[in-house]
Amino acid sequence: MFNDFKAFIMRGNVLDLAVGIVMGAAFTSIVNSLVADVIMPPIGFIMNGIDFSNLFIVIKASPEGVMDFASLDAAKKAGAITLNIGLFINAIINFLIVSFAVFILVKNVNKLYKKAEEKPAEPAAPPASEVYLKEIRDLLAQTR
Repeated sequence: MFNDFKAFIMRGNVLDLAVGIVMGAAFTSIVNSLVADVIMPPIGFIMNGIDFSNLFIVIKASPEGVMDFASLDAAKKAGAITLNIGLFINAIINFLIVSFAVFILVKNVNKLYKKAEEKPAEPAAPPASEVYLKEIRDLLAQTR
């Protein structure tokens, strides 16, 4: 059973999948940083200083009855139930960036496959013995 498991793990597809998962996790952190640190601050600035990570609506007040909070963290610490609109917007932008990157990747890979299919392989040169036999056949045909 251990040998079967070892054979399964060592298959190329499983290793490729593992590498893809690790790279995807790393890519996700890069995209999260891109959205939170690069894209959203200028958008917030354009929209009169709105910080999308703190854009939320209080659905139910905290146990103390407080409905107005300075930040999402303060609302969560107080126990209020919130509708986190800004985090949802960030998640949508993350999704769009990742899906666009995957689209570009798949499009380029498909283009490479098409190029590989378009170029027909050159036929292999016939072996020397076959070339000699054809020359002999041609010489015999000429002497008749």
